[in-house]
Amino acid sequence: MRTTPLFLGREPAAWLSLVAILVKLVSAFGVQVSPEMQATVNAVAAAGMGILIAIAVHDGLGAAIIGFAQAALALGIGLGLNWSADKQAVVMTAVTIAVGMWDRTQVTAKVPAKQPLPTV
Repeated sequence: MRTTPLFLGREPAAWLSLVAILVKLVSAFGVQVSPEMQATVNAVAAAGMGILIAIAVHDGLGAAIIGFAQAALALGIGLGLNWSADKQAVVMTAVTIAVGMWDRTQVTAKVPAKQPLPTV
């Protein structure tokens, strides 16, 4: 059973990767796009995808929050936030874990838990 929503037959990560690559291609071979503008475009794409996922799954607030955090981090980096990749990864890991812990309290299993085996 697929749990990740598809948009035009592709997973959201594929679309975000495509946007990032297109921004880099346009910057390299066409229009002069500053690193700040590239970061802004990627941030908006990540936030937008988070919102689309939240709408598609009808209960995806966690995905929207993570998408927003990614967008905010990308925008911050684009505007001069000088964090190493390690620090960025730690922050995003913390956000993802916090959202996961919250999500866990919001869902119920589709099947009941197995009954414990009788002790002998």
